[in-house]
Amino acid sequence: MCGIAGYMLLEEQAEPARVRAMCNAIRHRGPDDEGFYIGGPCALGIRRLSIIDLTSGHQPMANEDRSVWVVFNGEIYNYRELRADLIARGHTFQTNSDTEILVHLYEQEGPAGVARLRGMFSYAIWDERRRRLFLARDRFGKKPLYYAVLPQGLFFASEISALREAGTPLDPDPEALRLYFQFNYIPDPWSAFRAIRKVPAASWLTYDADGRVRQEAYWRLPAPSAELPPGLTEEQAAADLREKFDEAVRIRMLADVPLGAFLSGGIDSSSVVASMALQSPEPVKTFSIGFEEAAFNELPYAGLVARKYRTQHHEILVRPDAVSLVGRLVDHFGEPFGDASAIPMFLVSEFAARHVKVALSGDGGDELFGGYHSFLAVSQGRLDRLPGVLRRPVARFAEWLPYSGYGKNYLRMLSRPSALERYFEFNYAPYFLRQRLLQPEWMLPAGAGFLTRALPGCFLPEDAGVLSQAMYFEATANLTGDMLVKVDRMSMAASLEVRCPLLDHELAEQASVLPHCWKVSQGRAKRILLKAVASRLPPELLTRRKMGFGVPLAEWFRGSLRDLLWDHLTAPRFLDRGIVSAPFLRRLLAEHQRGRRDNHQWLWSLLMLETWLQHIGQPATPALAL
Repeated sequence: MCGIAGYMLLEEQAEPARVRAMCNAIRHRGPDDEGFYIGGPCALGIRRLSIIDLTSGHQPMANEDRSVWVVFNGEIYNYRELRADLIARGHTFQTNSDTEILVHLYEQEGPAGVARLRGMFSYAIWDERRRRLFLARDRFGKKPLYYAVLPQGLFFASEISALREAGTPLDPDPEALRLYFQFNYIPDPWSAFRAIRKVPAASWLTYDADGRVRQEAYWRLPAPSAELPPGLTEEQAAADLREKFDEAVRIRMLADVPLGAFLSGGIDSSSVVASMALQSPEPVKTFSIGFEEAAFNELPYAGLVARKYRTQHHEILVRPDAVSLVGRLVDHFGEPFGDASAIPMFLVSEFAARHVKVALSGDGGDELFGGYHSFLAVSQGRLDRLPGVLRRPVARFAEWLPYSGYGKNYLRMLSRPSALERYFEFNYAPYFLRQRLLQPEWMLPAGAGFLTRALPGCFLPEDAGVLSQAMYFEATANLTGDMLVKVDRMSMAASLEVRCPLLDHELAEQASVLPHCWKVSQGRAKRILLKAVASRLPPELLTRRKMGFGVPLAEWFRGSLRDLLWDHLTAPRFLDRGIVSAPFLRRLLAEHQRGRRDNHQWLWSLLMLETWLQHIGQPATPALAL
């Protein structure tokens, strides 16, 4: 696992100082080694966290005649099979590293070769003969890759901080910030800056000497289905799923350094630990995080799994002073990021990094197997209970109710005209809340139409059905833009590599096409996954209420963190920016403090936004603009 950076200039020769500065900004991603290539207009840089082939895996790497160079962040799990195939085709290898296959695969197949990779990755290849820079990113976007096309050339890096060091303009992008207010994160391919974009997941990009950019997707997640597959029983599907799952875990246990697993006590991480334990001759090292607040503490459930499989178990308790990490979080994300579970993610990563360099996690199970409460709500028709003819009058009544009126949120959600809009109102920042909190110019257009245009590739046709649409959006936009961003930035901030077996693309393809009724039905979620792995888990886990990786911010914001919150959000510096309605924001703060409403999610998002604006030196004026 590493951090990469570099650039290709149109009219100048590359020089080492700039790329070194870019890599120094992401040293935390790779404290073990560094390397650089400077040739003509191109500069490549790497900060390496050594995991495989510790002695000869130094980067950048080149092909036999040194005309193709690569810097690589990630792991390729099928590199041995690819290496054997490429040797049979006449290629000569100098190392046993998974990195080296990338240059030979590019020589052999060009951009199309990326589709043969099984793993998590972002990498850059300099093709000296063609004077071309090639960038690629894995199917789910586990590994980040930002880029900026400027008049002088193209610059790329694993994190925004490296592009700042390269001198990329840092004018905020209002359109991206509008998306932030909708989702609490900025989805791909957007970034918080006008000049910076993300290479989309499952895509590659080329940049040529004439400044031409070409981008293409090489993979698409199969659409979730409501149809029963012909000739396949649920029992056989569960058996096939278990076999592929165990394989996905097994190939991610390959490492030349100590390895462990995150263990939350939920179904997904517990299933990963069980599979590891069944395939490992040594006890698995497991790491869990808990809270003093019982409603958020999963340590007892994690302990059940740890005892069943006799793992080397480690626990840490998070207290409210953890939010002093706010500034560090903003620094690593480089843009506003409103998912508060980044706090325990960083702390458990920092804790695990004292013992191991690689940890497996259970991320992806909810998206692929229907684990979210919102999926249950859709499957049970809870979002469609209101006849269409009543939606308009109910909408007017919901608008008439005061913000603090009970039932306002629910009525507003039920009144939306399309099923997809009702899903977004149910699961993300409600339109009526944003309408009152934000100044008009910071509002996204009403309806789902704008989102389908702004996030290409994340939506299915309307006739696919709302459950298919919701599951597809969560697995393409939300997983990539929120969950995997959190996991990558917080683990790499601690110089820890995290691997996600449930997001093996072969397993994901197999899972995605299974019918909804095998995933979400009869008030139960993840039915097919449980059928596959239930016998391996303690019985208490199978009937427990889903908790998620939540944080007790609501309580903290009413207690020891109240002053931090109020000092930031009621200060003239924030209110003078012209983003929010000051009276309504004060109302949110007061209602949360009294316990009338739980507004912690929106308040945390605004706190992260203001911290980011201060971090980039944005003046406290309405000039952010538009």
